[in-house]
Amino acid sequence: MHRTSDYDYDLPADQIAQHPAERRDQSRLLVIDRESGERTHRLFSDLVAYVRPGDVLVVNETRVFPARLRGRRSGGGEAEVLLLHPGEDESLWTALVRPGTKMRPGRVIDVSPEMSVEVVEVLPSGERVVRLRSALAVEDALARYGEMPLPPYMKREVTEDDRDRYQTVYARERGSVAAPTAGLHFTPELIERLQEAGVELARLVLHVGVGTFRPVEVDDPADHPMHKEWYRVPPEAADAVNAARARGSAVWAVGTTTVRTLESVADEHGRVHAGSGWTDIFIQSPYRFRAVDRLITNFHLPRSTLLMLVAAFAGYELTMETYRDAVARGYRFYSYGDAMALL
Repeated sequence: MHRTSDYDYDLPADQIAQHPAERRDQSRLLVIDRESGERTHRLFSDLVAYVRPGDVLVVNETRVFPARLRGRRSGGGEAEVLLLHPGEDESLWTALVRPGTKMRPGRVIDVSPEMSVEVVEVLPSGERVVRLRSALAVEDALARYGEMPLPPYMKREVTEDDRDRYQTVYARERGSVAAPTAGLHFTPELIERLQEAGVELARLVLHVGVGTFRPVEVDDPADHPMHKEWYRVPPEAADAVNAARARGSAVWAVGTTTVRTLESVADEHGRVHAGSGWTDIFIQSPYRFRAVDRLITNFHLPRSTLLMLVAAFAGYELTMETYRDAVARGYRFYSYGDAMALL
């Protein structure tokens, strides 16, 4: 059994992508044959050469929302709120608040003359329940005053371009505080080319939470408390996956979020069931994948549950060797970085 430290690797800071590629599908694509270990270096637009007619490409159509609010406390100091998910009343949200020590219930953060945030409750996890106060509808207030929640390893200010580029072209349903980044490489034209080649597109939702950035801090990954994320698998997506498997076609998961969703709803025989709920599935070696045959994914943080998932899919040695090769060849890493396809 591998320890958390086994998932470390050295990455020069200048290979952490700070901006997306000029064109989404012109990112690099590292193609790995899991059986032979062979690696091929392509562009993402070359994906068409690997997906076969009859295969199903499963995408996560969650939409990132401008979840970060910056403002000032009544005492004058700066404060920041990262909204995580709403309660039944959309004015109440679970959130992370900084500086946490000063933000007790009753404290207010003024975001603008039209919007403020009141701390209602401190949860045992350290998260807050906050109330959004504005005459505007929540959607409009966030669109006007919220920022896209770029990951902490992007050492720059958020720009207007990020509202478009830190979002997949097929994003539909608001709810994520981080993008399902493997999907950022697709363009409408590339999707059209795949569909014209006989590839079927299936859509599901998993709202990506802030836990996706949290490293595993315990020595034994099995002791890591996995975060929960909400998913929905529509009947048509389940039917498409099951039909593909029945005819011997491959099921391609676009991103680790899609893998986690499909594996959460697959039974022992690999049959995927429609439904919705919360999943805290933690996929690490050894694991028998039941619903996924191919994986498209970005390069992930050291010591992360996402890297552990990839290693469970491709094999530990091949994964870490591939990461070392990608570093040596100057691939760009993390959310706005390049991609890999595991065949």
